[in-house]
Amino acid sequence: MRLNRDFFSVDVLTLSKNLLGKILVRKINNKYFRARIVETEAYKGPYDKAAHCYNNKKTERTKYFWQSPGKLYVYSIYGNNYLMNISAKDENSPEAVLIRAIEPLDNFEFIKEIRNVKEKKIKLTDLGNGPGKAGACLQINLSYNGFDLCNEKDLFLIDDDNYKFDIERSVRINIDYAEEYRFKPWRFFIKNNTNVSKAKIPYQFIDD
Repeated sequence: MRLNRDFFSVDVLTLSKNLLGKILVRKINNKYFRARIVETEAYKGPYDKAAHCYNNKKTERTKYFWQSPGKLYVYSIYGNNYLMNISAKDENSPEAVLIRAIEPLDNFEFIKEIRNVKEKKIKLTDLGNGPGKAGACLQINLSYNGFDLCNEKDLFLIDDDNYKFDIERSVRINIDYAEEYRFKPWRFFIKNNTNVSKAKIPYQFIDD
């Protein structure tokens, strides 16, 4: 079943956990493939010092935090890595979930072609085990800012009630600048899933 607006209309911490195990369906060049979300991070503006929208900072780049839930906020790092975030709650709450890792479920050779992976022996678990890799698998770029997962046909989310798993959490990755917010346990991932990113956890979390 395709996930509708109500699914995304919750606070960002709840959405970050609820997105785990859900399946992204992507259409590229008239081919479909599926990928499971296995790792997420929550960014909870305006108070979260790790969020681009901290202190209600609204710019041409960050305005996509303030949109109806279930839409995309995309930004780039290192010039050619595009990170996909999904808006949560409502238009007045600048909250979004970063998709940190996905598990491709089918059409693996096509995904390798999309990612321009030349090594034939690359592990399938390395195709989407990081936020930049996930964006590359899904062919996400800045033109997808504002993309509506609830109404579009080329990228959407479906449920998978038969998939059972446990959730683990940690602090978020690469946010040393966030002062006390670097200790928030707002990274969530599927326990023992080999497609989760291999990021080194820098701190222990201290509270919610």
